[in-house]
Amino acid sequence: MALLDHLGITVDDIDRGREQFHPVLEALGYVCGVEAEHGISWNRGDDTEIIIFAPREEGTGPHVHGRVGWQHLAFAVDSRDEVDRLHRIATDAGWAVVREPKLYPRFNDRYYASFVEDDNGIRLEFMHNPPREASAG
Repeated sequence: MALLDHLGITVDDIDRGREQFHPVLEALGYVCGVEAEHGISWNRGDDTEIIIFAPREEGTGPHVHGRVGWQHLAFAVDSRDEVDRLHRIATDAGWAVVREPKLYPRFNDRYYASFVEDDNGIRLEFMHNPPREASAG
């Protein structure tokens, strides 16, 4: 069973949210589940379901990174090439580049990641952090 059953994210424009989230989540292996007027869900087996919701109150966004609340959601992937691929898919879908794919030695000498942000200030990270023994050679 997944540690988190579902993650709900409010976006300013549900149609634009679909345009931005769907290509990224599909590339991660998620499939679109329920599409309703006020929300769209994606799931991938027993992994955490991701749902975007329309706002209850217009004009309350965007979220500002670093303020209390959402920080970012990191997706662990199997290779640096996969980080690069997901980064391209996200930027093609309109996500803004926060940080290009690169090594982050401040975390460790194997940590490779990129960061993107959607129109709502929602930040995603794509990261590859192989175990030390797997990175030797």
